[in-house]
Amino acid sequence: MHDIKWIRENSEAFDTGLMRRGAEPLSAKLLALDDKRRAAIARAQAAQERRNAASKEIGAAMKAGDAARAEVLKQEVADLKAALPGFEEEERQAIKELEDTLAWVPNIPLAEVPFGKDENDNPELRAVGKQPEFSFTPREHFEIGEALGLMDFDTAAKLSGARFVVLKGALARLERALGQFMLDLHTGEHGYAEVNPPLLVRDEAMFGTAQLPKFREDQFPTFLEPIARLEAMKEYEQQRAEKKDAIEAEAEARAEKFVEDYIRDVKGRGLDERYARNQVLRDARNDLFAQFDLKYWNEHLTKRTLWLIPTAEVPLTNLVREKILDEKDLPIRVTASTPCFRAEAGAAGRDTRGMIRQHQFPKVELVSVTTPEQSLAEHERLLNCAEEVLKRLGLAYRVVTLCTGDMGFASQKTYDIEVWLPGQGRYREISSCSVCGDFQARRMEARYRPEGGKTTRFVHTLNGSGVAVGRALVAVLENYQNEDGSVTVPDVLLPYMGGITRLTKAA
Repeated sequence: MHDIKWIRENSEAFDTGLMRRGAEPLSAKLLALDDKRRAAIARAQAAQERRNAASKEIGAAMKAGDAARAEVLKQEVADLKAALPGFEEEERQAIKELEDTLAWVPNIPLAEVPFGKDENDNPELRAVGKQPEFSFTPREHFEIGEALGLMDFDTAAKLSGARFVVLKGALARLERALGQFMLDLHTGEHGYAEVNPPLLVRDEAMFGTAQLPKFREDQFPTFLEPIARLEAMKEYEQQRAEKKDAIEAEAEARAEKFVEDYIRDVKGRGLDERYARNQVLRDARNDLFAQFDLKYWNEHLTKRTLWLIPTAEVPLTNLVREKILDEKDLPIRVTASTPCFRAEAGAAGRDTRGMIRQHQFPKVELVSVTTPEQSLAEHERLLNCAEEVLKRLGLAYRVVTLCTGDMGFASQKTYDIEVWLPGQGRYREISSCSVCGDFQARRMEARYRPEGGKTTRFVHTLNGSGVAVGRALVAVLENYQNEDGSVTVPDVLLPYMGGITRLTKAA
């Protein structure tokens, strides 16, 4: 989320940053919405201030014996009282319109990020390791896994549909070993604290890391079970009953200014005065209860809808949501190994075979929370921690800097690590390491208090795969395959394999 004050003061730089990403300039639209917000706030404040002042003037007029003036002021106070809810609603809507629009605006790339349109424009930063040579034609990972009888896509499809896999025996253990090795490396040598987070999160968490609202279609939502719905309904009925007296009183107040005019109208048509008053109150009451119902379900029922995490970045980063941290406690470094779930709505036709693009996959995530001054150096450190995984596994890889047209929505700058897959004969992404500045922190209201300072500042957040476990498994299968179809276990994983040194065909 962007700071509208910064946009107002740096509108040209803001628009330039968006255009470098291939997006349209938005400062004029956003500033117009901000002007609308400011005007709505000013109207509401002016009405409230005038109401307060007029109320005081009534007493002065009565004390001075000016009954006529007092009556005029009473009518003014009544009119302002009736108008205030409308002004306040206008203010709420103006704020919401601005915030909703800002929620769809991507982060601004750092000046050092290379300009480009897509992945073809990503410059290589460095290549590390030697690509293995084979005396035979190397096979792809799914050919190896299926031939070993340890990788089953057909059964997975019967269970769950496309883009799932069942791993068996030594191959399942090898995947587990990879995750354990990565966690041990990051916690034992790189200074990350291990976290076991929830796999289901609320809207607010997904908004905080910017998966929502823009990437809703790429996510897996869960919905209320019948029992939970029944509990929600009971809670709703209880709160509605508790609000009844307040709503009745507000209906009376809201209807007050309209009743007399309405009564005069119905009298002229020969209708009963009591009927007229009841009609006005009924309409006001129905309107207020309808507003309560809508507000309740928007605020409470939607919060009961949970999302399967697309990455542990979501719960790990949101650990600092709505917190004020002490500068002495920064940087914070946390890691987790979790399953991840992605609908891959935009991936139709890509990587349809194998494990490269799955709906469910394991990944070790690294997250850092820093001061603004620490974040760029932390980005390089994060990248080095992820690279070390591949170095220890003996896998050839390269690092590329993502160009402006290929960056993620929340990122200021991203490095991708691409591992060599001899079966495919090309490099494939296995980790993305991003610095997000205060973009996510603003969405989460995550701040810190500088040492010796009173004013809080937004933290900076960073995240990276350390690394994608499923893709690491793919890389091990393809790089450590043997001509007889077996796969040698990398030395660094042997302590986790219970004596298994080679994957062979299942009996």
